[in-house]
Amino acid sequence: MRASLLQIAVDPDESADSRRRRVAALVRERRGVDLVVLPELWPVGAFAYESFAAEAEPVQGPTFAAVSAAARDAAVWLHAGSVVERAADGRLYNTSLVISPAGELVRTYRKIHRFGFDKGEATLMAAGDALVTVELPASGAGPSVTLGLATCYDLRFPELFRGLTDAGAELLVVPAGWPERRRAHWTLLARARAVENQAYVLACATAGTHAGVEQSGHSLVVDPWGEVLAEAGPGEEVLTVELDPATVATTRERFPVLRDRRLGLAPPAGL
Repeated sequence: MRASLLQIAVDPDESADSRRRRVAALVRERRGVDLVVLPELWPVGAFAYESFAAEAEPVQGPTFAAVSAAARDAAVWLHAGSVVERAADGRLYNTSLVISPAGELVRTYRKIHRFGFDKGEATLMAAGDALVTVELPASGAGPSVTLGLATCYDLRFPELFRGLTDAGAELLVVPAGWPERRRAHWTLLARARAVENQAYVLACATAGTHAGVEQSGHSLVVDPWGEVLAEAGPGEEVLTVELDPATVATTRERFPVLRDRRLGLAPPAGL
């Protein structure tokens, strides 16, 4: 299968509507690709906390309208990154959207781990509470493949990815708005999640600077052995990579680490 990661530059001088139109045009150019991935919170900026409430939208709001039409026109599966979702009860979530080649909303994922500790996203948004996978049906000569969904800060929590693996995930998709000052962690953690779960990792970041925070860029695709198949630079860029989902099963069969896990161990004596 062919996958494209669209590393979008988020410029505070560009309106969200303008960026939606521009990104939709980029998605339309990906005809012939099986899966397109966008970054985290690209309509508003992952660190533009003061804009979250004003830019919040329902799941099937203006961002969905723009990119679902583009996915339908290009006939691609689209992981549309994430939006600031305003739920029916008024709470905000960092919510990813997965859209079919027919332009239909197939699945959503509300980010479980919110960044900021005692400020920012951690205080402004509610946490998701469910692991989410999506099965992409077989296409052409290729088999079906199961995506596991995570977002940005989730990358620091290996237990989430182990849960996705146990649920059948073969491709771990991680949209992000990762800061440049911690870019070394971004690359390290993406490779670690691939190695420990023997799965592909598609890690799609933003470029540019928003809310005064320089973004890492350097989106990357990692194979089940931890090898980086492709990596972007710091600016807006499109990565397109050929993936073989069968490599996941082959890797797990030839080097069966996952079957050697020991679960439910007792805590140390005295605790």
